[in-house]
Amino acid sequence: MRNYNFSAGPSMLPLPVLERVQRGLTDYEGTGISVMEMSHRSKPYQAINDEAEARLRKLMNVPENYDIIFVQGGASMQFEAVPLNIHRSGKADYVVTGNFSGKAYKEAKKYGDMVEAASSADKNFTYIPKLDKSMFRPDADYVHICYNNTIFGTRYSSVPDTGNIPLVGDISSCILSQEIDVSKFGALYAGAQKNVGPAGVTIVIVRKDLQDCANPVCPTMMKWSTQIKEKSLYNTPPCFSTYVAMEVFRWLEELGGVKAVQKMNEEKAKILYDFIDNSKFYTNNVEKEFRSLMNVPFVSPSEELDKEFVSAAAKEGLLTLKGHRLVGGMRASIYNAMPIEGVKKLVDFMAKFEKANG
Repeated sequence: MRNYNFSAGPSMLPLPVLERVQRGLTDYEGTGISVMEMSHRSKPYQAINDEAEARLRKLMNVPENYDIIFVQGGASMQFEAVPLNIHRSGKADYVVTGNFSGKAYKEAKKYGDMVEAASSADKNFTYIPKLDKSMFRPDADYVHICYNNTIFGTRYSSVPDTGNIPLVGDISSCILSQEIDVSKFGALYAGAQKNVGPAGVTIVIVRKDLQDCANPVCPTMMKWSTQIKEKSLYNTPPCFSTYVAMEVFRWLEELGGVKAVQKMNEEKAKILYDFIDNSKFYTNNVEKEFRSLMNVPFVSPSEELDKEFVSAAAKEGLLTLKGHRLVGGMRASIYNAMPIEGVKKLVDFMAKFEKANG
């Protein structure tokens, strides 16, 4: 029996996907070789690449005036790729709501006049600041947000209005978990290892009018236009990770698409948050309006009990529940692949642990 992995990333993958990958591991669809051994210039891999793009476009309802690429380097590389690719005035505004948006802002400052337009650091990132388009500089190249904050367990309850300024979103920990109107963004990016597939591939979705304004110093490999022109095949791509992502896209379609998956995620999150809110032992400090569907941090009455909880949970097959060092306590990441049974088992364990230690 498989354990339930609550890791924030790399996270658990759907069992049906792992089984499909296993069946084709040594012989993918009669080719006699694994996708890991396959040339990225071969027809079988190019078919995988094309299918991955087509299925993702359908799942996210990506408009035709946007391109999708699968690149390397993780979301962290996009922290620098964004200011290097969207470079007109050399100005951009950042909303800092956690660790990763803070890192993105820090990296971007190397390439121009970057401003922290808003932040929730004053309350240890337990909320999303109220935003208005008047807060942003009218000549900014873009406004950057992190839509879901993996470490602190917050998310935007709606897409902020930035007026005519392109909005750029890091959606690494919420991609495909809820419906997002892509047309409200100039660009979106996401590391795959949280909700899409194994580490190694990063998804970038970018509007066509933002593809030809790169800073001249932008490295060729980091230029979105380079990868778009070559359909993500400029150099050897992360073939196996892209293939597994494609299988995850197939699985999501079989479940009914993003709308159906969002309902499942809302149900899972409600079970966990309701238990925490009705407990006198556990606490979640995030303002309710901004609670993440994907990442649920919580603490017990003491650090000693937190450690005991994580250790005892692992013995019950509930893995990787230790909270991030910036927050402490515990964190349950309940991405798409986490079945409702896993959340129910976690809640049952939480109740048992509270009874024994409360």
